[in-house]
Amino acid sequence: MDEGPVVLDGGLATLLEARGHDLSSDLWSARLLRDDPGAIVGAHGEFFDAGAQVATTASYQASFAGFASLGLDAAAAADLMRLSVDLARQARDERRPEGWVAASIGPYGAYLADGSEYRGDYDLDVAGLRAWHRPRLDVLADAGADVLAVETLPCLAEVEALCAELDGTGLVAWLSLSADGDRTRAGEPLAEAWQMAADVDEIVAVGVNCCAPADVATALAEAAGPLVAYPNSGQGWDAEARTWTGESAFDADDVTSWLTAGARLVGGCCRVGPADIAHVSQHVTAHA
Repeated sequence: MDEGPVVLDGGLATLLEARGHDLSSDLWSARLLRDDPGAIVGAHGEFFDAGAQVATTASYQASFAGFASLGLDAAAAADLMRLSVDLARQARDERRPEGWVAASIGPYGAYLADGSEYRGDYDLDVAGLRAWHRPRLDVLADAGADVLAVETLPCLAEVEALCAELDGTGLVAWLSLSADGDRTRAGEPLAEAWQMAADVDEIVAVGVNCCAPADVATALAEAAGPLVAYPNSGQGWDAEARTWTGESAFDADDVTSWLTAGARLVGGCCRVGPADIAHVSQHVTAHA
């Protein structure tokens, strides 16, 4: 983390949907790991061409339980998780050889596919969350990514669980919450999450993603060290209808304020496309 600011990619699923893929299943973009892996390589490539320096894998929604719903056994599920890293690496090698691959570790709520990653009202405690995350964390940790993107966490229980799972592993990870102002989505102080992460050497950056762009500065105010910021478009997610509502509020001009606040990894999340990332890249270049 000694180099200058790094440009992340945008919403992988957003781009895949824009290219005509049906992502209405509970597995979201992870379904294409089995059904159309070439489309994932192409989407990663578009973000690299737009100026992204990092490809975040299509494993956000991937889990053993989720793939079991497609009739896949544990071995096949693990193969698809590893494939997510291979596909991102392929795009990186073709488009930006000096780039990174970040293996996405999405929240338990992503598997539930009921919008709970934006609420944090889980039916598992810390021990249960640790047990649920551990198998796929092990697979993705060994898949050869440059960094683990532990992202969109909505509550302190899940932060505690993943900090505990990462602690002592020697892995490299960033930890990012889906915040609401200076609180987690479950209404807890974000400062407590930053404190937990500070005790884990494996976590090299902390921050927020899939929050409204207007919440980034407030969310990062009490965080220390290298920070990560990749909000969504600011639109609302209707979990029942599985659609986004409202107008985009993503403005790449905000990137300068994120960088000034200490962000070292900047980009976008849901509903943020290659054109937006191209503008983010321009601001990062101007700031350097």
